[in-house]
Amino acid sequence: MITQGVKITAQCEACGGVLIHDTGQFIDRDQLWWGTEGTCLSCPVAWCEQDSGGETPEEIRQALLTEHGPARLRLTEPVASPVVVLRTLREVHALTLAQAQSLADQLRTTGLVGTLVEMELIASRLRHHSVGATIDPEVR
Repeated sequence: MITQGVKITAQCEACGGVLIHDTGQFIDRDQLWWGTEGTCLSCPVAWCEQDSGGETPEEIRQALLTEHGPARLRLTEPVASPVVVLRTLREVHALTLAQAQSLADQLRTTGLVGTLVEMELIASRLRHHSVGATIDPEVR
């Protein structure tokens, strides 16, 4: 299982105590999931939320990118079948053909950039279709 998370402390709005906010992304059953939970160390404030499919909330993505940095996905086979690449991108992101074409062009040239978990999901689907892909951390 590929997972990435971050813990953030903040001030609890209810009591002013220390709030521990644990958030992240993971892949389960070939789907991208995100989760967030919070617990106040001084009062009963607590929550837990998770979801799959669709887009990860931007505040979760930004927390992961800030903590761990972005990852870049590149094709290792420059002549990979464009049909397979387009189909894979459309499956992962529910994109229109034009949107998938734009991402495929980016993937073939500079690579796609996102969280490690997002890039691992696309890479695993590409590899499933026999398209070689590699993920490198971005230099900050």
